[in-house]
Amino acid sequence: MSENQNNEKKPIRITETILRDAHQSLIATRMTTEQMLPIVDKMDQVGYHSVECWGGATFDASLRFLKEDPWDRLRKFRDGFKKTKLQMLFRGQNILGYRPYADDVVEYFVQKSVANGIDIIRIFDCLNDLRNLQTAVTAANKEKGHAQVALSYTLGDAYTIEYWTDIAKRIEDMGANSICIKDMAGLLLPYQATELIGALKDAVTLPIQLHTHYTSGVASMTYLKAVEAGVDVIDTAMSPFALGTSQPATEVMVETFKGTPYDTGFDQNLLAEIADYFRPIRDDALESGLLNPKNLGVNIKTLLYQVPGGMLSNLTSQLKEQHAEDKYYEVLEEVPRVRQDLGECPLVTPSSQIVGTQAVFNVLTGERYKMVTKETKDVLSGKYGQTVKPFNPEVQKKCIGDTKPVTCRYADLIPAELETLEKEMEIYKEQDEDVLTYALFPQVAKEFFQYREAQKKKVDASVADTENGAYPV
Repeated sequence: MSENQNNEKKPIRITETILRDAHQSLIATRMTTEQMLPIVDKMDQVGYHSVECWGGATFDASLRFLKEDPWDRLRKFRDGFKKTKLQMLFRGQNILGYRPYADDVVEYFVQKSVANGIDIIRIFDCLNDLRNLQTAVTAANKEKGHAQVALSYTLGDAYTIEYWTDIAKRIEDMGANSICIKDMAGLLLPYQATELIGALKDAVTLPIQLHTHYTSGVASMTYLKAVEAGVDVIDTAMSPFALGTSQPATEVMVETFKGTPYDTGFDQNLLAEIADYFRPIRDDALESGLLNPKNLGVNIKTLLYQVPGGMLSNLTSQLKEQHAEDKYYEVLEEVPRVRQDLGECPLVTPSSQIVGTQAVFNVLTGERYKMVTKETKDVLSGKYGQTVKPFNPEVQKKCIGDTKPVTCRYADLIPAELETLEKEMEIYKEQDEDVLTYALFPQVAKEFFQYREAQKKKVDASVADTENGAYPV
């Protein structure tokens, strides 16, 4: 038992996820800025440790589906949250995109995120390769932001308590301000949480935060044991967008610890008002089909196959397109085998999609690795980083032949690219941040910039009509 369990009983701090991960997990990140802003003032009164409101898929979804500038959303949040820290999720060298970027782009993105209002940057890598996190951590420190390194939690022979404590010590040495255990598939069981959190609290002095999903049905119990073991912060979501593939409900965890040494001190009446605000948004999402009731249930298969909720629905739709839904269980059984071949990597964006798609090909073609995706080849070529175990040498040979795998940090091979990106998009530029939007999603960004320009022309024309005495109907 760690010392923290005996001596350091203190109020548990809470990060609220309803403005980012909760709606990303349940309604494909479709909540608009306009839907969120009216409740910001009340949320600011709660006393949260932080509100996670940016990063992850919010950037892509804002541009692609909502026709909103994600930077504008962040600035509006910053104006509204006077006392609460704002937090974002950041994919290490991949930033918020799907490829590794040069260091100059990573540094500039961190600089602009902090300048526009982010306080805490949660930085993770899908392989837990710390080399892919160092640039972002150093940049956050330089900008006086809080650099939190998140470990992608997974199960397997290699992922022992020693593995987690060793990597935590290395994170402390690299200059991070806190550590998060990021349990994206809801794999961490209650008594394992007691052991893991206790060991981490003994190994490092950094605050430890725990993030999990309710997918497998154990998350609230896991939080209870983690808090008793000395965890510093937990991630929860307001009840209308909690449970299922999202997080445990904020109000439930607040009530659980009421009257104990871990009491948050939050006002349940205030939380009820916030929940009342979000409930009609949830009802509309259910009615329109945006919120699939399937995402609200418990899926214990998560524990059997270690497949996150989003990955399960991805596999189902891939098989449906191929008229091969009868192969579902074969594919589920193939997933862990592919994962082993690829060095027992954690399953989180983008590794979950890579492993899942490859498992589908292996089953449908009737021969393992007969058809290989570019991304699988990139993993086996070392472009995503170092895995905890070596790759299966036969699979590696079959997929990439005599290609010499990368052993250095892949970003070391990427030349500075900010200047080139600036030139490519200068005709669209209205703010410094536009180059970063373009860097992440070039095609989507161009379409958004053109849409933004067209909207401005409409407004200008409307103003001109008004000034000339012609009022638009």
